[in-house]
Parts: sequence; C-alpha cells; structure tokens
Amino acid sequence: MEQGRKMVEVMNFNFFYGHAQCLKNISFDIAAHQVTSIIGPSGCGKSTFLRCLNRMNDLIPSARMEGSIKIDGQDISAPGLDVVSLRKKVGMVFQKPNPFPKSIFDNVAYGLRINGTVDKHIGDKVEESLKNAVLWDEVKSRLHESALSLSGGQQQRLCVARALAIAPEIVLMDEPASALDPVATAKLEELIIRLKQKYTIIIVTHNMQQAARISDMTAFFMQGDLVEFGLTNQIFTRPKKQITEEYITGRFG
Repeated sequence: MEQGRKMVEVMNFNFFYGHAQCLKNISFDIAAHQVTSIIGPSGCGKSTFLRCLNRMNDLIPSARMEGSIKIDGQDISAPGLDVVSLRKKVGMVFQKPNPFPKSIFDNVAYGLRINGTVDKHIGDKVEESLKNAVLWDEVKSRLHESALSLSGGQQQRLCVARALAIAPEIVLMDEPASALDPVATAKLEELIIRLKQKYTIIIVTHNMQQAARISDMTAFFMQGDLVEFGLTNQIFTRPKKQITEEYITGRFG
C-alpha cells in the first residue's frame, strides 16, 4: 500500500454508552504504514475509540455511535457491512497477553483454521507469522508445547503473531506492554517499529516515553475530546495546546 495513504478517516465521530457520551466530535485521519499513538489520562476514551475501529463495542447492548469512520475508504457503519470481514482486516492485541490454552502452533493456526485455510498451507503461514512477530527462533523447537509455558513477553508476541496470521491491514494494540518487564517491552517496541513496514499500527499507551520512541503520529485525548493530533516530535516538543504540554510533562493525569 502506498506510503501516506489514508487508511483510517474519522469524521465528526461521537460514541455513547446509553445516555453517557464518551467520544465527542472526533475528526482525524490515520495514514497507512505508520505507528499512531493515542495518549491521554485514564477514562478519556482512548480504548473506547480503539474498539470502535473494529466494532468490538457492538457487543455492548447500550453502545451507539454517530458520525463516520472509514477504513480504506469503506464506512464501517454502512448497512450490510460484514463485521467478521472488518475484524479480519483490523486485528487487535490486548493489554494482557491472552494466549489460548493450546499449543504455540495451534494458537497461531486458530484464526487460519476458522477462516478456512487449507491444512497443507497452515504450517507455512504459522511459521511466517511467528517470524513476523520475531518469535520464530525462540519457539521453533517448542511449537507443540503449551503457549502458557512461554514468558509474558513471549506470550504477547505470540498474540501479535496470532493477529498477523489472518493477514490484517491494521493492527490495534491496547496498552500491549503494560504487563511486561522493561526487556520484554523493548523487544515489543522493536517489533512494532518493524511491523509498520507491512501494517498500519494504532496503539493506546499511558507511557509517554513509549509513544515518543515508537510512533510517527500522536493523538491526545481528554475527557472524550481529541485535543491535539500531529507529528509525534511536534506534539512532544512544540505542542499547540497548553493542556497538551501539561499532560506530557506530568502536571496531571
């Protein structure tokens, strides 16, 4: 996909849980093959916004959205949209590693099998996904051991491999390093930077240093509003809004 092409277009987007409005008139675009960090204090709507992108919030009966989110030009709220196909295109890695209680191989193969991949191709795709997640060399002799035997950092990279196996175009990450030690966090950050060559990465993080290290663009959310969005270097060194500066310098949040 062409570098800089709009992969996500958000326009006048509002989101509600029942009568409570959680996101307010959000508008910004996310380019392909970039890492976009979403920062902001707890409860500001970061994770809610992330889950809107693959319509995971549909699972909550009181959830309602207004406005428009387009992914690769397609309105994700359009009547008749195949949500399963959307979630294949928009993969997700959660805050805590959540491997299935299966073998390492079967964790990565799971999505392939339910999507109808022919058995003779599964082995090659599992290997490719583990290599893309920079995990293959660590587990290639252990593929039939339980995924739960892996370290926390390895489990999180396994979850990345599982998400990559079904060939998404966008990978959402909701604080993926929050449960990891510094060494595992560094490996995950290196992986994220590598992955943007093939995927569009959108990550929610509370770690300001992490956002500064890995992201091309940064969005600052506050109480459901998008306060500021721009190049990460600009946001962290020359923010346009005083409230942004106060947040990134630790005066609140």
